[in-house]
Amino acid sequence: MKLIVAIIQPEELPAVKEELLKKKIYKFTVSNVLGQGKEIPVQEVYRGIAHEITLLKKVRLEIAVNDEFVEPAVEAITIVAGGEGDKGRGKIFILPIEESVRIRTGETGSAAIG
Repeated sequence: MKLIVAIIQPEELPAVKEELLKKKIYKFTVSNVLGQGKEIPVQEVYRGIAHEITLLKKVRLEIAVNDEFVEPAVEAITIVAGGEGDKGRGKIFILPIEESVRIRTGETGSAAIG
């Protein structure tokens, strides 16, 4: 069992979701986050005062999968998020899961992830 954490651009979320569903990965969590990578800071003007915004809007995608779904999940994310541009495409982290418990039924391990 693995936990895949992906940080991607917000506009890529619908296409990533579609690719995950094509690969029969239906369960994931999405959070809006702020972050700074190698992107150039954005200049914005608010009420006549220029501000440099270094924390940019990102999406954090968390997917708990059984081992046979790790490669398809990573592939689904990289197909979409690996598009044009050399900076700010995001990151994918793959972490081991020691245990999983489905609260409703009490199932544990791979069965709990489903």
